Amino acid sequence: MNRRQFLHAATLALGAGAFAQGQSPRPIFTEVAPLASGLTWTHDNAVSVTRFLPESLGPGVAFLDYDNDGWMDIYLVNTGPSDFYTPRQPSRNALYRNNRDGTFTDVTARAGVTGGTFGTGVAVGDYDNDGLPDLFVTAYGRCLLYHNNGDGTFTDVTAKAGVAAPGFTTSALWFDFDGDGLLDLFVDSYVDYSPSAPRLCADKVPGGLAYHYCIPHLFKPTSCLLFKNNGNGTFRRADGGTVIAKAAAKALGVVATDVNNDGRLDLFVANDTAANLLFVNRPGGWLEQAVRQGVAYGETGRPRSGMGVDAADIDGDGWQDLVVTNIDHEMYALYRNERGEFFTDVARDQGLSEATRLSSGWGLKFFDVDNDGRVDLFLGNGHPDDTIAQRAREVQYRQPPMLFMHDGTRLRNVSRQAGPVFQRPLSVRGLAVGDTNNDGRLDVLLGINGGQPVLLRNTTSGNNWAGVRLQGVRANRDAVGARITWSAGGTRHSRLKTAGGSYLSSHDPRDVLGLGTAASLDWVEVKWPAPSTLTERFTKVEVGKYQALREGSGTPV
Repeated sequence: MNRRQFLHAATLALGAGAFAQGQSPRPIFTEVAPLASGLTWTHDNAVSVTRFLPESLGPGVAFLDYDNDGWMDIYLVNTGPSDFYTPRQPSRNALYRNNRDGTFTDVTARAGVTGGTFGTGVAVGDYDNDGLPDLFVTAYGRCLLYHNNGDGTFTDVTAKAGVAAPGFTTSALWFDFDGDGLLDLFVDSYVDYSPSAPRLCADKVPGGLAYHYCIPHLFKPTSCLLFKNNGNGTFRRADGGTVIAKAAAKALGVVATDVNNDGRLDLFVANDTAANLLFVNRPGGWLEQAVRQGVAYGETGRPRSGMGVDAADIDGDGWQDLVVTNIDHEMYALYRNERGEFFTDVARDQGLSEATRLSSGWGLKFFDVDNDGRVDLFLGNGHPDDTIAQRAREVQYRQPPMLFMHDGTRLRNVSRQAGPVFQRPLSVRGLAVGDTNNDGRLDVLLGINGGQPVLLRNTTSGNNWAGVRLQGVRANRDAVGARITWSAGGTRHSRLKTAGGSYLSSHDPRDVLGLGTAASLDWVEVKWPAPSTLTERFTKVEVGKYQALREGSGTPV
C-alpha cells in the first residue's frame, strides 16, 4: 500500500468510527432501479469521435412540484440538435409526475417541456409569484423559459421574456437581488466556443489520432448574465456596466447566499481553470471580492477547475460557509467564513482534501441527511473526459459518489458505510436533493452523463423532523433569502434559504428541519426577505409532516 492509499484508507476508517461510537444514526441511501421507479429516460451526451466540449458537461436535474399536489416531481435535461450534432433520433427533456407510490410517469409531451436545444442545466423558480414553479433551461445555444400554466402544461415564453441568452450557459438560479419581491435570474456563462472553428485535442497513437476533450484553459472566458424581473413577464439585462459583465468567467456552478449577513444575497461562482468570483451585493452596486476574501484560488495561488458549489453554515456560528468541487489532484475546497471578513480553506482539516485527491466533482449539496440538525455533505463525482484512463493511470472516468457526515465536531467520510452506491463508479454531473416520498428524509437524484439518472432513496432511521414550505407575500413567493430559526428540545438551529447550489440543478423548495431526538418543536421563526420587514414566530408547527408557513399568517397551514 502506497502513502496515498494509506491516507485514503485512514480517512475512511475515521468515518467509520463515528458510527462505531454511536454518535449518530447510520446513514443509508438505497438505489431505486429505473424499472421500479419508472425513470427510464436516458441522457444522450452526443459523444463524437472528435470530442466537442459541450458533450462532457450535462445533464442537469431538478425536483419540483409542478402540479402543486404536495409531491416532488422530476425534470431531466437532455441534449438536442446543435451546429455540430444531429441526433440519430429526436432527443428530449423529460418531466416525470410523482405517482405518490414510489413511481413516476412521463408527462413531458402533455406538459409541453420537451426542450429541443442542446440542454445543459435547469433552474426552477416562481418568477411571477403565482404559486406555480416555472422552468429555465440553460444550453449550448438558446436557453428556454417555460411558464407554468397551472393546468399541467407549460408555455415557452422565452422570446417574450427576453431571456434566450444565446451562447454557452451552464448553471442558473432565481433570486431577488434588489429586494423588490420579484425573483431575478442569474445565468452562468462558460467559454467562447464555436465548432465552426473548433479547437480539437488529440494524442498520436498507432494508426492515427486519439481525440480527447480539451482542457478549458485553451478557450476564451465569457461573462455571466443578470436579468432583472420587470414584474410584467419580461426581463432586462442588469449586468451592463457592473463587475458581473466585466469579470472574465468560465462559470459552471453558482450559489446565491449572504456572505456578510447584511440581508442581501451575494453570488459565489465556480470557474473552470479561472479564478472563482464572489459578487458581493452592496447598496451601491456589486463588488467582486473573491481574491480579497480568499476564495478565488487554491493553496498554490493558481486557479483551480471549479465545477460545483454550495453554501451553508456548517459550524453553527451564524455565517455562511462555501464548498467547491474541482478536478482530480486539485482537491475540493471548503471555505470557512471568518465572520464576513474573509474565508479560510479548511478542507485539509476536515479530511476533504485527501479523500478527493483522485476525484473530480460536479453536483454536490449541503443538507441534513439524518435530521440531527447538523449539515452533512453529499458529493457527485466523475472525470469530464471519458478517455482519461489512457493518459492518467490513477484516474478513472467513472467515480463513486461520497458522503461526509457532521459528527458535531467535523465532517467525516462515511461513504463505505452508507450504501452500495458509494462503491459504484458513475459519471455524475447534476445532483438535486428532494423528498420524493414525503417521509422527511431527503433523497438524492444524480444526473449521469450519457446514462440513466440514479435515484437514491434516503432510508436513514432515527431522529424526528418537521417540514415547512415558506410562502412569501410581500417577499418573493419562494421566500429565497429568508432566515429560518427553530428550537427543539431547547436546542436552536438556523438556516438561510439560499438559491442554486450544486451544478446545473434545482432542489426541493421545502425545508426539512431536523429535530434530533426531540419529540416536538418549541417554535419556528422566519425572518422574511425584503421588501418584507417581518420576523415571524410560529409555535404550532407539527412534527412528522409538511406544513405551509405563509408570511403574515402566524399559523401553519
